[in-house]
Amino acid sequence: MCSFDLAAEHLEEFCGIKLSDNTIRDLCQKEAVPMGRWQRTNPVAHEEFIAAKGDVEFTTDGTCVNTTDGWREMRVGIFSKRERGEGVHPDQWDDRKLPKPHVSVAFAGIENKEQFRHHWDGWAKRLGVDDELISVLGDGAHWIWDAAALEFAKRDEVLDVYHGLQNISNCGKVLYGAETEAYDTWQDEATLELLWNGYELIEKRLDKLDAEYQTAEKQGTDVSSKQATDKSAELEAIRKLRGYLSYHAQRLNYRERLAEGRSIGSGQVEGACKNLIGKRLKQTGAKWRVRRVNNMATLCAVLYGGQWKTYWNYARNLP
Repeated sequence: MCSFDLAAEHLEEFCGIKLSDNTIRDLCQKEAVPMGRWQRTNPVAHEEFIAAKGDVEFTTDGTCVNTTDGWREMRVGIFSKRERGEGVHPDQWDDRKLPKPHVSVAFAGIENKEQFRHHWDGWAKRLGVDDELISVLGDGAHWIWDAAALEFAKRDEVLDVYHGLQNISNCGKVLYGAETEAYDTWQDEATLELLWNGYELIEKRLDKLDAEYQTAEKQGTDVSSKQATDKSAELEAIRKLRGYLSYHAQRLNYRERLAEGRSIGSGQVEGACKNLIGKRLKQTGAKWRVRRVNNMATLCAVLYGGQWKTYWNYARNLP
């Protein structure tokens, strides 16, 4: 989880073992190949996940890594099982204690969308969840829903609630200005509307605002250039929010999931992009060959998913 040169310093300081950073780099690259093969094909690697109880979740996201070919997106996928928490009403959503995933399996690599999504069904089969309902929690990127439709027969698609609220916030800032009482009221009311009724109530709110702005625009015969620009920006903000939420209207089932004690956010994979990938592979000055950084991503994914000790117990017993 640290740079090769720092790892060399730590080994010498704490263990009295002298190895160069290049030797450590070569060892990591060499071990990543059998480790990745073990994670994909060895039944022992999947036993804990298969035995665990809880609802199946899948989250995916990406983060850019500096390579010798320029900045490339490394995609991350995580299958998890999470037991349900206490059911709550929408107005309690931000205070509830949702259980952490009981078990997770992660995989990552620099691949295009098509290449990456082809792994999903294989992982679902290996983990024994291909016939189970999988909650797909995403940040709103269209390719995620398209890929999930192709790879998962049974799925419950959920727009990450924080991305939904961020889009509501962005619209409110244009309409009322940030850090104003009107903006705070907008955010509080729209948040509860989203959590209680998905798109339905917010659509009515936007319809009313749209009508008010359209009427004001028609009646405004003597307005300054700035006022006209402001009205245009406000109408555009309403249009953008409407388009965003209407596209995800079937993925805003927050009230039901909150009542069932289930997750409504994709924060796990966003944290993984920061800690699983970013902490190790985006260090200052680092520039990777694609093959090598994919190998390092395998090491990071096995460590993140809690499979590290299981792998080494297996590897030590090899003839």
